[in-house]
Amino acid sequence: MRTDRDIDSFGAEPTPIALIGFGEAGAALAQGWGEAGVGVTLRAFDIKTTGADNALASAMWDRYGAAGVTGANTVSDATRGTRAVFSLVTADSAHDAARAVAEEIPEGTFYFDCNSCAPGTKQASATVIEAAGGRYVDTAIMSPIHPKLHASPMLVSGPHARRAKALMAGLSMTVRVVEGDVGRASSIKMIRSVMVKGIEALTLECILSAVEAGVAEEVVASLDASMPGWDWAARAAYNMERTTTHGIRRAAEMREVVRTVADLGIAARMTPATVAWQQAMGDLGLTGTPEDYQNRAEAILAALGNAQMEDTP
Repeated sequence: MRTDRDIDSFGAEPTPIALIGFGEAGAALAQGWGEAGVGVTLRAFDIKTTGADNALASAMWDRYGAAGVTGANTVSDATRGTRAVFSLVTADSAHDAARAVAEEIPEGTFYFDCNSCAPGTKQASATVIEAAGGRYVDTAIMSPIHPKLHASPMLVSGPHARRAKALMAGLSMTVRVVEGDVGRASSIKMIRSVMVKGIEALTLECILSAVEAGVAEEVVASLDASMPGWDWAARAAYNMERTTTHGIRRAAEMREVVRTVADLGIAARMTPATVAWQQAMGDLGLTGTPEDYQNRAEAILAALGNAQMEDTP
């Protein structure tokens, strides 16, 4: 049986790591470690390879190959013999992923739950991982995963946080320990998202309305005058791109934010509206939208109009 010393220390051999979920974040970690020359051997499992959509599954296997990652057919194949498991799935799948890994996780292996979930969800996942002999680490990625990749700033909390930080430092990751139980790190990220994702939703409602009314330039100029240094033209374009590209994933995260706020006994009034905007943008399926905010807004308005026409009997 491996000891804590065996798992926490690094030897001459590459560190075996499993990635559960190989979307934007999983691929970014693999890319970052590869480019930095960090000594790891990576195996990945993504549920997309198990579905009925053969094209989607084939694309994921191609993605593994392009990233230099060994694809796994099952969670068991991915986690066998690992020293660390990084869970990087959508928020609504995070607890299911933890339960699947708990059936197979090697004794003493770290389980980094990097998903954007409410503290209550993280605590439920910790319970099943710890019961199976794993070491659960509440992990919060505190910035977009690009451009810093594996070096993106992260927070960790829970009983294994300090040992986890040492392991992550050996992987050239940027980590800060938040003292306290599982849920402390995720609380910071979730509550921060009330503002960050809420600004995205407000940007959509403001800029789409301004473009539709034909007063976009005036509105943006007024915002720049009121909030100097924000560069609202660039910010609006960026915020709209994030919602159209990642809206479905962000809506799932915001549902966890709603739970976080409600669990604190505070009326969640703004966050449900943010969920609705993020979901609506993700459902449009827009790709390759123009770079500037005006044309991007026009593309969104056209897609929303088409969607409404399709929904009309």
